[in-house]
This record gives sequence, C-alpha cells and structure tokens, in this order.
Amino acid sequence: MKKLIYALILLLVVVSGLVFAPKPLPAAEMKSELSKWEATPDGIRFKKWEASRKGKKVLADAAKISKHINAFTNMEAVVTSLSLPPGSRLGFGVMARINGEDYIISFGLEETNEFLQLRSLKVNDKIIIRSNNVSYAPKYSYSIISGDYVERDGKIIYKRAPRKDGC
Repeated sequence: MKKLIYALILLLVVVSGLVFAPKPLPAAEMKSELSKWEATPDGIRFKKWEASRKGKKVLADAAKISKHINAFTNMEAVVTSLSLPPGSRLGFGVMARINGEDYIISFGLEETNEFLQLRSLKVNDKIIIRSNNVSYAPKYSYSIISGDYVERDGKIIYKRAPRKDGC
C-alpha cells in the first residue's frame, strides 16, 4: 500500500512539474514582443544607436571576434588600460586590443578576491583570453567581452568558476 501511495505522489509531482514548467515563447510571440519593445523610447534609442556610426563600429567589432566567442578559442590581446571607461558599471575589468580593435574585458563584480592575480596586469601585457559572450550597449563605445579565462606567459591567471546553480 505504501508503495502505491509513493508512486501516486511521485506521479503527481512529475505531472504538476510538467504542467507548471515555464514554456518558451513561440517565435511569433517573441517577434511581437520585440516589435513592441522597439516602439518604446528605449527601443527607439537603441535602434538609432544601432544605425549610427558608433553603433555600427561596435557591432562590427563584436562580429570580428564572434568565431572565437562561439568556439571558446584563444584570442591574443594586449592590455591597453587597467581601468574601464568613466561611468562604467561593469565591475572589475580592463581594456584590451584584439586584432587592432579595442574591447572592454569585464570580469564581473568585485565580491571576492578571485581577481587578485588579474590585478598584477600592466599596460602592454600580452595575454590570451577566452570568452563565451560578447555584448554591447549604447552607453559604451566598445564591445564588452565577458572574461572567462586569462593566461599570461603560459600561466593561467584567471579562470571563471562554474556557476553553482548549474545554469
């Protein structure tokens, strides 16, 4: 009898999980939501920025490294500044030049001492970086690379810890 009750409870949990699980929006709905957002003041400003010379440059720079980002392969970089642009809210990061273009390399918020070795970087240091993400925002004149891995002189000086929640 106990086994039957446990089986029914397990079945109820599984079925309720399937019923209440978040469902991704269908493509048509996503397109509709995007067009609604594009009609908002923020959306209009973003579209204007995208069409501007500054926006096109940032997007082109992001596209130049997209192969490396998608494949999580090494990119050679030279540190150009140890601070981010004024007013930046990206946490700890540096500016670096990759293939003749400048990028923001953001490592995240400074909550722990995990950036200790990164603080030893100097301007003109040659580093190898890997990343899974490149982004951009109208506020910045540079594409933003999320720093996941940094190597200098063949030694790893930073490697992002995997997320604890599994996502």
